[in-house]
Amino acid sequence: MKRLILQFSVYLTVLLTGCVANRDVKNPLVTATLNPASPINANQDANYITQVVQQVGPAVVRINSTRTVAVSPQDSYLGRFFGEQVPSREEVQRGIGSGFIISGDGIILTNAHVIADADSVAVVLKDGRSLQGKVVGVDRVTDVAVVRIKGTGLPTVKLGNSDNLLPGQWAIAIGNPLGLDNTVTQGIISATQRSVSDLGVPTERVDFIQTDAAINPGNSGGPLLNAQGEVIGMNTAIIQGAQGLGFAIPIKTAQRIANELIAKGRVDHPYVGIQMGELTPDLRTKINQSDTGLKVNQDTGVIILGVAINSPASRAGLRPGDIIDSINGVAIQDIRQVQQQVENTKVGDMMQITINRNGRKQAIAIRTVALPARDVS
Repeated sequence: MKRLILQFSVYLTVLLTGCVANRDVKNPLVTATLNPASPINANQDANYITQVVQQVGPAVVRINSTRTVAVSPQDSYLGRFFGEQVPSREEVQRGIGSGFIISGDGIILTNAHVIADADSVAVVLKDGRSLQGKVVGVDRVTDVAVVRIKGTGLPTVKLGNSDNLLPGQWAIAIGNPLGLDNTVTQGIISATQRSVSDLGVPTERVDFIQTDAAINPGNSGGPLLNAQGEVIGMNTAIIQGAQGLGFAIPIKTAQRIANELIAKGRVDHPYVGIQMGELTPDLRTKINQSDTGLKVNQDTGVIILGVAINSPASRAGLRPGDIIDSINGVAIQDIRQVQQQVENTKVGDMMQITINRNGRKQAIAIRTVALPARDVS
């Protein structure tokens, strides 16, 4: 089966999102609710972007982080010649990202990759104040993190609704690209529900918002706003070498993950342990002509390409070559549907999966477990 996976390079490890218990944290994000549209009206005011920036800008922050990493001798110039004779050393790496304040007492949302493994985090406000940040929690799987600074009456953003976005709607990004503070760019929502398989980042459990508002390194963690000045997403990714292709985590997803980080300091993601591919006529032909012994008799659907050893899927009896017909009664046609259905399952819950194995349907129950820490990276 390994040969099959390497040959096609079409796979996705199922990582899922679970629930956590409460922890005593002042002003948790759960108190934040979707806000009605503010008075700003793009149709009536041609200069609405200025109003949005004036309204939201003070709540957008720069995040400076430092982390110490070990550098092996092989990574250094001398190490290439002297090998183990050169001792390993430590190197301090510095990073710049963005974030936005969602509560007056200093709760900030940003990207996990901005502050993960940081030794220190400094938050710089628009008015120039630099405050020490405390990492509340980091979730690498969704790339969401929460930082807290000490303060009262801090400027905050309004959270919008990322469920009703439509391509063509205005989008505004504010952040600190390349260290240039409070940079504002404008564009539109180019697409919604871009799956991780579309972007080649299968470790992230997010359907992204795509925008052509310019996003560059340093924008990570900053807000993506609608024309009313409400946060609809968290800017997180770009495609190197491409223009007009930026991606943001829907604010509803970021809010849900942040709630769990605030409550417990971590997010427990359910784990199934399968690798999948979307069937096409070409993939079907390659599978049938391979030496795996698998035979596929359909051109569409989601096929299991691999099953992790000692995983819930393995214990339940799933096999490479099984085609997923439905999950919990919902018909499955693509990988994104699988991700959505499994993400609705909590750690420890049973999933009812119907598969097609060699032309015969079979019902299989799988009990999810918490995602092993080693599989998060």
